[in-house]
Amino acid sequence: MLSKAKTKLINALLTKKFRQQHQLFRVEGSNNVLDFLYGGSEVMEVFASEAWIEQHQSETGSIRPEVVSADEMKKITSLTTPSEVLALFRLPEETKAPYQIHEHLTLMLDDIRDPGNLGTIIRTADWFGIRKVICSQATTDAFSPKVVQASMGSLARVDVRYADLFDVLQNLKADMPVYGALLEGAPLHEIHHSGQGVILIGSEAHGISTALLPFINHRITIAPGQALSSGKAESLNASIATAIICYELSKNSTGC
Repeated sequence: MLSKAKTKLINALLTKKFRQQHQLFRVEGSNNVLDFLYGGSEVMEVFASEAWIEQHQSETGSIRPEVVSADEMKKITSLTTPSEVLALFRLPEETKAPYQIHEHLTLMLDDIRDPGNLGTIIRTADWFGIRKVICSQATTDAFSPKVVQASMGSLARVDVRYADLFDVLQNLKADMPVYGALLEGAPLHEIHHSGQGVILIGSEAHGISTALLPFINHRITIAPGQALSSGKAESLNASIATAIICYELSKNSTGC
């Protein structure tokens, strides 16, 4: 039986303050939990149905899952339809070391506030093999339940860090390409990148911060197709724009 204290702790982790206090985050859903287990995240506790435990007992390592009933799962779930398993994992350790950018592409997110967008962007990064995502301090918490759920397990494979983007950008190598989507940029499909680079994504509400604009040495724009040039949409959703940019740069790469 799930104790009141354990129920209180699990539900407290819905809030960033308590995730940081306990250095834990929640993961729900069988595929999501398994992705984090396979990805090497440090699992602390697993709460699941008897059927799930019987099927996956070899995958929980030294952790002995706690059996919970369907009614108990309803008390701790953040989902509309409770899943068979909820697990608590240790938050990744924060590092004070400067963020080194060496991989072929790194995503940099400037104040992405919507959890669904952030989770989808992390999933997109995973799809295109981008292993590092650097977020501004004002970007929503990647380990909130909504982001974890929207990432569909990709958060287990993508290294998401928070930093002062100005500091990171000013310490890049002088020849490091920094791509930023702007209205006056060059058409994205004409860009051929050399293999490395930073893709800087701004918020839907405000775009890329003014202070970061001088670091962009490749201004790009996502032009509508000719048949759609009369479209009246003000802008693209941030996660959609990210997916298009990642696709085009991967397709047009001369060094990846």
